[in-house]
Amino acid sequence: MKKQLIQSLVAVVTLSLFHSFALAQKPPGEDDYYRIVTLPIPDGIQLEVGGMTSLPDGRLAVSTRRGDVWLIGNPYMQGSRQPTFKRFATGLHEPLGLLYRTVGPHKGELFATQRGEVTRLIDTDGDEVADEYRAFYKWPLSGNYHQYSYGPIPLPDGDMVITLNLDWIGRGASQSKWRGWMLKLNDKGEMTPWATGLRSPAGFTALRDGSIFYAENQGDWVGSGRVTHLEKGDFAGNPAGLRWSGEPGSPLALKPEDVPSTGKPMFEVAKTVKNLKVPAVWFPHTLMGISTSDIKEDTTNGAFGPFSGQLFVGDQGHSKVMRMSLEKVNGKWQGACFPFREGLQSGILRMMWGQDGSMFVGMTSRGWAATGKSPFGVQRLVWTGKMPFEMKTIRSKPDGFEIEFTLPVDRKTGEDPASYSLNSFTYKYHSTYGSPIEDARPVPIRGVVLSQDGRTARIVADTTLREGYIHEVKAEGVKSASGTLSLLHNTGYYTLNAIAPGEVANVPARLMASASANAMHDHSSMMASTSAKAGMAAKPVAKGGKATPVKAVVSAKRVVDMPATWTNGPDQTISIGTKPGLKFDTEKVDVKAGSRIKFVFNNNDDMLHNCVIVKPGTANAVGNQALRLNLNGAKMNYVPTSSDVLFHTNILQPESAESIYFTAPTEPGDYQFVCTFPGHSSLMQGTLRVVK
Repeated sequence: MKKQLIQSLVAVVTLSLFHSFALAQKPPGEDDYYRIVTLPIPDGIQLEVGGMTSLPDGRLAVSTRRGDVWLIGNPYMQGSRQPTFKRFATGLHEPLGLLYRTVGPHKGELFATQRGEVTRLIDTDGDEVADEYRAFYKWPLSGNYHQYSYGPIPLPDGDMVITLNLDWIGRGASQSKWRGWMLKLNDKGEMTPWATGLRSPAGFTALRDGSIFYAENQGDWVGSGRVTHLEKGDFAGNPAGLRWSGEPGSPLALKPEDVPSTGKPMFEVAKTVKNLKVPAVWFPHTLMGISTSDIKEDTTNGAFGPFSGQLFVGDQGHSKVMRMSLEKVNGKWQGACFPFREGLQSGILRMMWGQDGSMFVGMTSRGWAATGKSPFGVQRLVWTGKMPFEMKTIRSKPDGFEIEFTLPVDRKTGEDPASYSLNSFTYKYHSTYGSPIEDARPVPIRGVVLSQDGRTARIVADTTLREGYIHEVKAEGVKSASGTLSLLHNTGYYTLNAIAPGEVANVPARLMASASANAMHDHSSMMASTSAKAGMAAKPVAKGGKATPVKAVVSAKRVVDMPATWTNGPDQTISIGTKPGLKFDTEKVDVKAGSRIKFVFNNNDDMLHNCVIVKPGTANAVGNQALRLNLNGAKMNYVPTSSDVLFHTNILQPESAESIYFTAPTEPGDYQFVCTFPGHSSLMQGTLRVVK
């Protein structure tokens, strides 16, 4: 018995040491550097965050999509660790912006942007409940559900700006005056039209120097998410708002018919279309996020980590925060975006700096479904004080790029061209919803020069870089100086609007990449993005229209013409559509094993969707595989090459449909159908029950 006890103790100690060793060997993740703290929300409060601002005493003020404004006390959860909630205002029309503004030496007011006005919320008797709802500035409404309004945000000169979303009628439209515009308001409530071409401008900010940037979501005329610098008179790309360019006070005279839908890159079109402003930074769709939201400049002076002065950009659909660094080259803003922090609880709409340098994140997902499973929430990102090993920034150089790291890098891997790769690509600028990745090419690397302190790596390209293109910069092989850390995130996307002037780098012969080394770079994903065009057998059929056939390789998993052998037609026709909130309008259908099926998918949503039929229990796995297609995704219609995929439609534009034909499996079971567009698969699923 004693011997058995000793053996058991030895086994327990050995197992404990094994687990400790395993944990010690586990590479650090995002949570090791930035913790997520969740604020508990009392039952009965639907805190679907639309706006968020800070009060001088440290409390938060939060407006909700349901029309309330709440004051949250103790948001840092000190002492009792319980925040308090008090309703300050109610009955507002979906306020998607909130600002605390000082109006006197000892008094401040809250400004909320409703659908049709900016409203001053005034507490006249000091009981912390608004007594007056006074209109500050109004604009007309059409009643379209898509007429969201955002802001206000303050400018350094004391003025404010707001933005007005377009309507949704098949494609973006401006039914009411100034829809699709950014408007500037002075302290008297007087309006000056500022810029147009906006589609869904939920996020925007003014930097400390007064520069205004806004974030846009993929849609019609918008190939991918992007952040654009807006000056007075700029046209950001969507022509619907140009309907109002002839109105008094308009800073530009451009008309909708002046904007061609050719599919050429936006950078090229901007050379001939006056006022068209190209993005400062593109956020490649699904590679970074799918629906950019709020923007916040890091003004914490190091309290939030090593990225002071950079900008953080939220993503609603992927429930994450991204990072962006900017520089001005030849008078043009440009820069890079990087992953930063995933795993938040709902769709991010608002971000705000806390008094301690942490970041509050306000979230909602109703109708705008997100990877975060909660319907709403407020969380706080807190830097742990540990330095993450990251690409801090990427800068343009006359012959390539310079990467600055947050920590010194190992010289052997830092100087090795095989540790890096460069690729470039662009998007179409056209009236169609979104764009696939276009004209993707690898960029050969001539050599790498590492600084003496190991903090910057000069990557010298072996070809002239293409202005107007997005450049994927990877540093997968780089290790920290200790040799123990890989980069927390090893990829950045740099938008090259202008190549920086200066001297080219002198690459020592010993650091030159050989032709064989360049050939070893894995550029297969880039090349595949071109060859994968063969998988796009036909354009989807717009409702009421005709398909435009293109040459393609016919896939047995996507047959769009009824087989000639089906002389009596299909045994069963199934029609499945979509409904708001990333859902199919039918969750379960029955088919007979081995029967001939005509499957009609109607995308009556305002987003892109496909419908993929998969083996039982594999919907989540196939969705994750689609997410990892990276640069190949759009060209492959986000359908991975997998034996679990049985049949599929292509990605469909909003308000379009496609029919496919297949023979149902002979083995009964609960098969699944799923939308594999990134960010949709976890929510957008149904069951195809095969019965005898």
